[in-house]
Amino acid sequence: MSLDLHIRDHMTKSPITVDRRTTLAEALKIMEERGFRHLPVVDGSKLVGLVSERELRALENMQGFNSAGCTVEDFSLVEPYSVAPNALVRDVAFDMATRKIGSAAVIENGEVVGVFTTIDALRLLVDLLSAK
Repeated sequence: MSLDLHIRDHMTKSPITVDRRTTLAEALKIMEERGFRHLPVVDGSKLVGLVSERELRALENMQGFNSAGCTVEDFSLVEPYSVAPNALVRDVAFDMATRKIGSAAVIENGEVVGVFTTIDALRLLVDLLSAK
């Protein structure tokens, strides 16, 4: 059985992005208010990194760490995993599992158009398992 499912149909569309100069405290506040666990980091419209809530919380909880004095650029993935909207879900999910990463930025024409996360993948799995 072959399912040619594309990321564009299962990603979180129009994600919130943060500028590379955003402080960690500001990024965490955005995540809390919007209910996101991953934020693409941009310079203009170009993806330059990706931060996760788990990583930022770990930093915030370090003794003596000042989350208001550091930017997301300092702690974002240098080479974030990114895919095109027409990428196949099975390929992206395989890469994410193999690399043990929780999200992929979806890039079209050089701009972030979505984020595909493990939560998106689990929602898709539930849909597929529930289909009759």
